[in-house]
Amino acid sequence: MTQTNDLKDLGLNDLGWSADLLRQLDIDEIGRLVPARITAVHRDRLDALAEAGPMTLTLPPGTSAGDVAVGDWVVHEPNETRVVRVLERRSLLHRKAAGHTAHDQLIAANVDTLFITTSMNADFNVARLERYVALAHAGDVAPVIVMTKSDLCDDPDPFSDALRAALPRVPVVALDARDPAAAHALADWCGPGQTVAFVGSSGVGKSTLASALTGDAIATQDIREDDAKGRHTTTSREFHRLAGGGWVIDTPGMRELQLAGASEGIDAVFADIVELAADCRFNDCGHETEPGCAVKAAIEAGELDAGRLARWQKLKREDAHNAESLAEAHARNRKFGKMVKTIVRDRHKR
Repeated sequence: MTQTNDLKDLGLNDLGWSADLLRQLDIDEIGRLVPARITAVHRDRLDALAEAGPMTLTLPPGTSAGDVAVGDWVVHEPNETRVVRVLERRSLLHRKAAGHTAHDQLIAANVDTLFITTSMNADFNVARLERYVALAHAGDVAPVIVMTKSDLCDDPDPFSDALRAALPRVPVVALDARDPAAAHALADWCGPGQTVAFVGSSGVGKSTLASALTGDAIATQDIREDDAKGRHTTTSREFHRLAGGGWVIDTPGMRELQLAGASEGIDAVFADIVELAADCRFNDCGHETEPGCAVKAAIEAGELDAGRLARWQKLKREDAHNAESLAEAHARNRKFGKMVKTIVRDRHKR
């Protein structure tokens, strides 16, 4: 869902257009093809914004809805609704789709800042925040941690200390999402032409903050008192105009966020371990029982938390497993099937 008020007077720069996007057009396409930004993705159509205002576009041949993300830039012919092509993204947030299937799910494209939202209560979880920050780094998006419910927290120090230990390079903002001043705390990242997105568990205040930044109401529900989790908030990715001139992509609460193709993002989050591992005696050190392991030596010296190493190893294993695409899996299955047929055929010949 996209706001419709005052959307017909927007220039391309207001929508986030840049010189890098312009360079993707051939000389004969400049001035002929119409750029538009995707605001919603449906099964058989795309909602978009262009200088002329909101429009509905159709997918190009050979492209499925899963290949396009909210925030993408596309071009189309004047007076035609079919997309010619999706332009190359400067950033992309994506994850392994929830469930047992191994396919990639696009979350949002061309995002400048990812507001990773958590509340200062039972929802706070360092491992989850590390996962979200890795997602941001892998997608070339700047992460900012937003801690909500500061008004209900008697002692914020444990939360701040945990973040300084695990994510020392990530900016942190603590606020009350319902406070009218909350929007000012995030204003530096929400200027004209900028695109931000919110991720985090349901019920931590993502939609409340998005409403404060846009000045519009975005449907939310109360959280359960027993576990501080939301019953239901946003159910689809939505593109909204920010009061400061930028854009926000409000995402649904993700019950499952599995990383795929995010190895560099994970290493960026755990840069201290990566630097230590470079001094291990063996290049393929597993940091378990190998002699000369600099990582284990740091743990024994009290310089590194063993739990942090375990979280890094878990994310690396998960990412390596999920990075295998359906095409690769299909190719392996076909190869195995051919091998079985060959063995059976050879046996019949004997």
